[in-house]
Amino acid sequence: MTPTNAQIRLAAHPTGLPQPSDWDYSEQPAPQPGVGEFLVKVEHLSLDPAMRGWISGVRTYVEPVKLGEIMRAGGIGRIVASEHPDFKVGDTVSGQFGVQRYALGKADTVTRIDTSLATAPTHLGALGIAGMTAYFGLFDVGRLEPGQTVVVSGAAGAVGNVAGQIARIAGCRVIGIAGGPAKCAHLVDDLGFDAAIDYKAGDIRAQLRAHAPGGVDVFLDNVGGTILDDVLTCLAPGARVVISGAISQYNATQKSGPANYMQLLFKRASMTGFVIFDYAQRYPEAQAKLAEWVSTGQLISSEHVVEGDIKDFPETLLTLFSGGNTGKLILALP
Repeated sequence: MTPTNAQIRLAAHPTGLPQPSDWDYSEQPAPQPGVGEFLVKVEHLSLDPAMRGWISGVRTYVEPVKLGEIMRAGGIGRIVASEHPDFKVGDTVSGQFGVQRYALGKADTVTRIDTSLATAPTHLGALGIAGMTAYFGLFDVGRLEPGQTVVVSGAAGAVGNVAGQIARIAGCRVIGIAGGPAKCAHLVDDLGFDAAIDYKAGDIRAQLRAHAPGGVDVFLDNVGGTILDDVLTCLAPGARVVISGAISQYNATQKSGPANYMQLLFKRASMTGFVIFDYAQRYPEAQAKLAEWVSTGQLISSEHVVEGDIKDFPETLLTLFSGGNTGKLILALP
């Protein structure tokens, strides 16, 4: 009996926050694998801030999702039918499956996942793109050195929580910026950050100067906007500002850039943007190190798993932009 495949497709390019009318939900028979293919039942979907850029209709570092296309998304699932000799029914794989219940896979489009080493959510979180973004953002772009002061914005999010822990492991003083007392307490009490700043409490600059009197050596920014401007006023000489994301700008109808960029000149500092896909050939390096830290308990993979179905994707995605998630946001499918 052919299973039913549920899918979410892009119906319109959003203006501001995505609305229910920007999506189409449909059901049809699941595809059947041809020679060299296999059918994956998707069990966990990765929900990422970058999705907002993908549906804007404008090319960023990847082509935008076109109207009528299945929404782009990474995920992890289990093979339920196979016409490939090396991929068996029951194998767990990850890939860009899209927001759908079933997806066809080929050997060169998936990665095998060993869930005996870590759960599927951990493979999407600390051991996935989020963890590797933190790893390369700090070590390669941020040129992290022991004893330095590191600030991470969006610190309770998927990339931020891993970045702060990596900086701590590397022997740095780590300050996280997050929204609300609960998130700030989580950073310090559970993840080992040295300090946390609640941006909702106001006066970020005063809090930064109190926690980093010698200035900020490395700033991994996931937020942009006014928080980026505030941190620019607190840089140490030779600081490195790493632009990993700018979630405060993704739904803004009028974008705002940093007003305090001249601080880069005054402090002989640098500001560099990077895209994790440029490091694809080095993924195994990062994954091996991250897996070692997870296995030894030095790194905690923080995930926010929402139980739901394909039709719950649009509403769950909005959690990213309301600050409702702590850690990597994942939609777990039945």
